Amino acid sequence: MSTTIKKFHDIPLSVLDLSPVNEGSNPGQSLKNSTDLAQHVEKWGFNRYWLAEHHNMPGIASSATSLLIGHIAGSTNHMRVGSGGIMLPNHATLVIAEQFGTLETLYPGRIDLGLGRAPGSDQATAYALRRTLNMGPEDFPLQLEELQGYFAGTERVHAVPGEGLTIPIWLLGSSDFSAQLSAQKGLPFSFASHFSPDYTIPALHLYRSRFQPSDMLKKPYAMLGVNVIAADTDEDAHYLATSQQQQTLNIRSGRPAKLQPPIKNIDEAWSEMERAVVEKSLETPATIVGSPETVKQGLERFLAETEADEFIINSQIFDHKARLRSYEIVGALME
Repeated sequence: MSTTIKKFHDIPLSVLDLSPVNEGSNPGQSLKNSTDLAQHVEKWGFNRYWLAEHHNMPGIASSATSLLIGHIAGSTNHMRVGSGGIMLPNHATLVIAEQFGTLETLYPGRIDLGLGRAPGSDQATAYALRRTLNMGPEDFPLQLEELQGYFAGTERVHAVPGEGLTIPIWLLGSSDFSAQLSAQKGLPFSFASHFSPDYTIPALHLYRSRFQPSDMLKKPYAMLGVNVIAADTDEDAHYLATSQQQQTLNIRSGRPAKLQPPIKNIDEAWSEMERAVVEKSLETPATIVGSPETVKQGLERFLAETEADEFIINSQIFDHKARLRSYEIVGALME
């Protein structure tokens, strides 16, 4: 850790959006909601808007991530837009180079390419995406090198658009693998604290201690995922948070579903063992639920513990207006 203590106003805040599909709704409405949210958070001062790649998930509408990034970038003016992330084992690296080269050409200086190495799906879905399982997470460093080669113009095949463009590549992770690789490559690193809180400090230490400067980045830059459910009162926020708790329970139980409406008594929805599993995934300090003051204190505490360079905030809230209000509350903290 550095000797300089960061203040909350020193770091930018960003948005991680999974385009949640609500129970009783459909992906079309989810994508409209994502567009509306992006336009609002841009006005509220958020730094970047990332969309996540997931497949075969009834509650997530951002599967065609590159397409949605283009739509969001075209619906906003200056905010950075990118992937949080593209699961590189699911794709031919040339295709990703061309897609993001196209995005950067259309929206110069606004596109981020966040990469993950996990398939983000089950075996059947992975096969449907790739038609072969010969390339896996263990091949990620080779894929990354190849992708960088397309942008640098050092591969036999040329990515057009893409070649010669400078697109920030981020590595995403929930363990030490991407922390180590991003340090070795001199790339910015985004850690999934919002669902892997226990590994946050070890991953940050590994990344910072082994960082090698590169042409892209001279010193380490770490962005951390944070779950934030904000409302005007602690009571209202905890009620809204039951949607995310139900979603986490469904995913951990192997039965992914649409985002469920909040419920008054979450204890009626799970066993003691299930509750422990969910609370372990959504434990503080990387999950913050409450009023504006509670959220402010939580983010300040997490910043003091991690000295993060940026927070990227995930808010799985069923009601779109309540979700907007949550981000509005967080945005006001930057003023």
